[in-house]
Amino acid sequence: MSPFPTAFRAVPLVAVLGLALALGACSSHKADENAATPEALYGRAAKLVDDGSFEPGIKVYENLTARFPFSDSARQARLDLIYAYYRAREKESAIDAADSFIRENPTHPRIDYAYYMKGLVYFERAPNFLERWFSVDLSERPPQDARKSFDAFQRVVSQYPNSDYALDARQRMIYLRNRLAEYEIHVANYYVKRGAYVAAVDRARYVIETYDGAPTTRRALEILVDCYQRLGLTELAADSQKVLVANFPAAAEQRTHRKHWWSFSS
Repeated sequence: MSPFPTAFRAVPLVAVLGLALALGACSSHKADENAATPEALYGRAAKLVDDGSFEPGIKVYENLTARFPFSDSARQARLDLIYAYYRAREKESAIDAADSFIRENPTHPRIDYAYYMKGLVYFERAPNFLERWFSVDLSERPPQDARKSFDAFQRVVSQYPNSDYALDARQRMIYLRNRLAEYEIHVANYYVKRGAYVAAVDRARYVIETYDGAPTTRRALEILVDCYQRLGLTELAADSQKVLVANFPAAAEQRTHRKHWWSFSS
């Protein structure tokens, strides 16, 4: 006779039966997936993603593209994978998927979507933990992701102006333009403090030429006026002053008052 009561002997048996049923279900599901057509796999993956099951959906999409790489469903799956990776917070995978789709399908009618999603991924990359914790001024940090996002959105706006994503891309570009211009002005101010006036002029001119309409354009013109004066380039300083007065009359007046006050106090 067994030294264990009947209840104790029944538990392992139930566990084994449950495990066997689970394994059987997995095996059956795997067999069904292996026997599925590209269209069926695509439908299954799309439903999973629509239901918010991003990781399982990604696996089915990846299975589809691996098994039927040249099918129409696989081509569409490669496009949908960009979104699935993005929603699953696999941002590097989303960028890689967008780049691969753009490279392999340069004439695809929905390539604008790939560029837009690439821009969106870079746009939503948050500052790292230390930056948030110490409230670091992001205008002082090299904005590599912002620049990449701007470039991707610019591709949508310039090459696909009738795209469904062009309006949103353009609006995001305005924010990014201001962010990038702020960083360039931060660098220009640093050069001014160091006495590197030629370098400061280069940065200020770049802001004016590249980020037209950004609020920091005013500061860029002020830097040009100051640096040209310090470099003895009076004609260029006068021309820059005229542009400053024409575009920012109030700012130019403030500068005049400051100079008069400075001259009086000296």
